[in-house]
Amino acid sequence: MTLQTPRALGILCLERGLAPGAQPQPMPGSIRNPATFDFPVLSETVSGAWVSNIIRGDPALEPAYVAAAQRLVDRGAVAISSTCGFSVRYQAAVAASVNVPVAMSSLLLLPTLLRQLPPLAKIAVLTYDSTCLSDDLLGINDPVDRARIVVGGIEGGKFWHDEQKRPPASFDVAAIEADLATCATRLRAAHPEIAAIVFECGAFPFVAPAIRRITGLPIYDITSVCRVLLASVA
Repeated sequence: MTLQTPRALGILCLERGLAPGAQPQPMPGSIRNPATFDFPVLSETVSGAWVSNIIRGDPALEPAYVAAAQRLVDRGAVAISSTCGFSVRYQAAVAASVNVPVAMSSLLLLPTLLRQLPPLAKIAVLTYDSTCLSDDLLGINDPVDRARIVVGGIEGGKFWHDEQKRPPASFDVAAIEADLATCATRLRAAHPEIAAIVFECGAFPFVAPAIRRITGLPIYDITSVCRVLLASVA
């Protein structure tokens, strides 16, 4: 099969209620914005994958994730990622279905980041919905290491409500920034040992520079993961 785009990053996307073939305007810093990387970006929508059922872990979506990943590889993707951190549930299935590197979520960074920080330092995971981010998604089995992970969510905020709609509302960057700033401030007040932040949600990189300025902490997100993926195949 002739590849349409050589050496591209493949992105598995959630449903946005767009017409067939339509593409949303990528935000600056977005995983879907080609300007974010030195690679072309390809995307495929995972059929039936809306925010509301992804965060709750619908197992029926696994075949749709696999099929979309295989379409991306057929189109020329040399690495696969996704726009939703909760897609880590399908990491094993997608990785087993294609012959390219797969990293579905920034949560995959946690074991490595724990090793990079002092033993008493903590990592804050800022997520779209902390009530759905169960321990099994963190990939941390050691209880001592798990105690170093602090989870905070923006559930109930404007962005949370916007994303629950079908189709979702347009991204409100100011609302995302306000919700994350409040969440980060709350977590740091309760856990002054926090030394780094991981953004779970694929929409959060839009405001990473602002939250870095507010907190003075290193922030990792799905674009951090993708840069590592791309460096491995460059």
